[in-house]
Amino acid sequence: MNPSYDTTVLVVDDIDANRYAMGAVLRRAGHRVVPLATASATLVELDLRVRNGALPDAALVDVGLPDMDGIELCRRIKAHPEIAVMPVVHFSAAASTPRDRTRGLDAGAEAYLAVPVEPEEIQAVVRAALRGARFRHDADARAGRLARLATATAELHAASCPQELADTAAAATAALVRCPAAAFVFGTDGTLYAGGPPRRRIGTSTAALSVLLQRSMAGRTGVRSLAAPDPLWPPGILWAGPGRGEVRLVLARTRADRPPVCLAAPVRAAEGQDIRSLLGHLAEATAQAAESLRTAAEERHVALTLQRSFLPQHQPRLPGADVAVRYVPASPRAEIGGDFYTALPTPDGLLVGVGDVVGHSLDAATVMVELRHALRAYATDERDPAVLARRLDRMLQLYHPEATATLCLALIDPLRGVARIANAGHIPPVRIPAHGEAAYLDVHGPLLGLGLERPEAAPFQLAPSDVLLMVTDGLIETRGTDLAESMERLRRIAALAPPGTAALCDTLLSAFGSREDDVALLALRLTGME
Repeated sequence: MNPSYDTTVLVVDDIDANRYAMGAVLRRAGHRVVPLATASATLVELDLRVRNGALPDAALVDVGLPDMDGIELCRRIKAHPEIAVMPVVHFSAAASTPRDRTRGLDAGAEAYLAVPVEPEEIQAVVRAALRGARFRHDADARAGRLARLATATAELHAASCPQELADTAAAATAALVRCPAAAFVFGTDGTLYAGGPPRRRIGTSTAALSVLLQRSMAGRTGVRSLAAPDPLWPPGILWAGPGRGEVRLVLARTRADRPPVCLAAPVRAAEGQDIRSLLGHLAEATAQAAESLRTAAEERHVALTLQRSFLPQHQPRLPGADVAVRYVPASPRAEIGGDFYTALPTPDGLLVGVGDVVGHSLDAATVMVELRHALRAYATDERDPAVLARRLDRMLQLYHPEATATLCLALIDPLRGVARIANAGHIPPVRIPAHGEAAYLDVHGPLLGLGLERPEAAPFQLAPSDVLLMVTDGLIETRGTDLAESMERLRRIAALAPPGTAALCDTLLSAFGSREDDVALLALRLTGME
């Protein structure tokens, strides 16, 4: 008979001769045998082995032990999460009934032997128990790897930049192969980002790595797995020092005109069809996430270009007023929104306002452009802010029924200082007098695009030294901070800002620091006949 796998089997029996005979049968089959006489000694032995990371592969347990019957011992073994995977085979020299065997199996045992029994049957039962344990272990391990792959896929698609994607992919690869691993992702500008051990020491090897990865996927799409021997793999990237061995590269890309992503791990850790298949799926998910990042970056660039092309970058010149405007896109990791400002001279006064299309990216920027152009067109024959808001509301309902927007619009007579203001779901404007408290004006109304009734424009009187400030919520909204607190902070900072509309805008942008949304600001001070 061929020896079995290198396995350790406990033989638990209080009779010396039985332990010796059972042990001899198992040793002949190639197993290491640990003889034990009592249930308590067995539990102590298992506890020590768990601590040392050397759990036995199986246990043959006599049912009639002196200190605790074998069925109860089996029940305790199966109740322990760290040793429950070990198969237990009961045996008994006493006459056994179907009820005895049923009790043993119900306690978690894998088999029940009635001795005397032929040695071949003992060996076959142990082999079957070990085989079943290995199958269960392999199935559990595969289920765990699949669960990690599913989690990693979600995390990959949550990455907001190439470096974060490379780090996430490297961590997921290391979790699958259970050793240090790396990942490489190209940015939209061709920069190679490394995740994992090479992140701090990639150095001058960037060019060599780029060439290696690009050539490895030349003319290919999908997934490719290959081994890179020492002469090809740049030294000191994944493992330092000699004797690094081959590196398993798993590359993937979604299109032939895209650079590949790459997962890298030691060949010795990435062997086996199952591991290589999972690494292939992980590389494919990384390539899809990289494509999503690239698409988002391209769309952001288009949206930002569109937005900037329709928002004048120079200070608008309005008779009788000093006006400063600012548009600041969100951080490079955030999507472009639909924030805008407008400042128009009309026969009835100055028409100024800020607005924000709900949503982000190219769709929001496109709707913003339409709203801004529609406002300019409507203002040729109608200057009442409330009427203009109603027309914009109908325009959104008709042409963009899925879109909503906020807008604060003011028509100001620069000579008399009379302002008529309509608000559609926007942060109210702040009036900042030269002396006294800055305050939000009490003007409200529903969002554009909902088709709801709108109040008439509210009249307000502005003194020549007053500043009217309008901002979009991207300036002050901070995750985890109540909007009312942020609005109060805005009011206090605006009141203490240096004189001048431009200085006010710059002070606010500096005070509120980094933002997750784009921002539009407009500050206006009446100058009268200056």
